Amino acid sequence: SQLGWRFYDADDYHSLENKKKMAEGIPLNDEDRIPWLCALHDVLRREESFRQAAVLACSALKKMYRRVLVSGASAIEGNQPEQPGEAELKILFVHLDGPFNIIASRLEKREHFMPPELLKSQFDTLEAPSTPENFITVSVEKSLPEIVLEIESAIFQG
Repeated sequence: SQLGWRFYDADDYHSLENKKKMAEGIPLNDEDRIPWLCALHDVLRREESFRQAAVLACSALKKMYRRVLVSGASAIEGNQPEQPGEAELKILFVHLDGPFNIIASRLEKREHFMPPELLKSQFDTLEAPSTPENFITVSVEKSLPEIVLEIESAIFQG
């Protein structure tokens, strides 16, 4: 990115089983997603250890999924933090919000292992971020430069 931040696409970290399941039109469940989110937490943790800021494109649909990105496996009930006193990652969640039809038409144009038919299950699963989560909501109906500007100003003024 122009900020010199590393970019990661969460889809690159799905297991073959997850990709196969989605390709067959079967929605992923919590059990499928938790190991994937823990792996993504580890990627972000590694970047933080190098003092490297990063952008992660990820469908963290539920509040619990976002907790796993912030805290790793310790966010899941009954799991103790691996290292005592390990600080939570500082993440600003950007909720790209928009109507189903616009997102569906964009998904159809993408080369992707997830068939557009699964989009409804994602909308059904979505728990939009809410206080006290650290988030901003940005409309996907804005132009890309406007979206980028809105995110940048939230980061640098927030």
